[in-house]
Amino acid sequence: MFTGIVEELGEVTAVENLGDASRFRLRGPVVTDGAKHGDSIAVNGVCLTVVEHEGDEFTADVMAETLNRSSLGALAVGSRVNLERPTAVGARLGGHIVQGHVDGTGTVLERRPSENWEIVKVSLPAELARYVVEKGSVTVDGISLTVVEAGPDYFTVSLIPTTLALTTLGLKQPGDPVNLEVDIVAKYVERLLATTQQGGGK
Repeated sequence: MFTGIVEELGEVTAVENLGDASRFRLRGPVVTDGAKHGDSIAVNGVCLTVVEHEGDEFTADVMAETLNRSSLGALAVGSRVNLERPTAVGARLGGHIVQGHVDGTGTVLERRPSENWEIVKVSLPAELARYVVEKGSVTVDGISLTVVEAGPDYFTVSLIPTTLALTTLGLKQPGDPVNLEVDIVAKYVERLLATTQQGGGK
């Protein structure tokens, strides 16, 4: 489990095409500290497994399913990525519960800078719109954010200078894709309500 609090802005150093998958090598001194084979690291909100670890770099294999359902397929050498290790049991939950399972992708539609923050508007797939509510939580490229406005096919978030400086959202421009993960609690509630209404619950 992750919390959506990005630990560092990493970089893709190599991409190898494996046919029905890709192998990424990524640099991240913070997240690789103490890393070992089989550990999980979230890359732009996608939970990946460490295959190899050497120095401040690690490699991870990404299946075609993940490449097709997320924005990882658009990464190239030099791309910056948000990195986060799983939260430790008993640690503070700084963001919200994030699984690292991308529900879909959106596109940055607009950036509106202000004096001390910036509003970013992101497109929202129709099938995910019911899970996104004003003042609720959403994960964008692995970043736990609070929804400012929830429209039928978009939402907006307000970014503080720290988020702009230390994550990929400071670099994304209109037209760029982003990974989206909606609040898992909303999906569980929907399933439970559906079961109850069908007469399967008590």
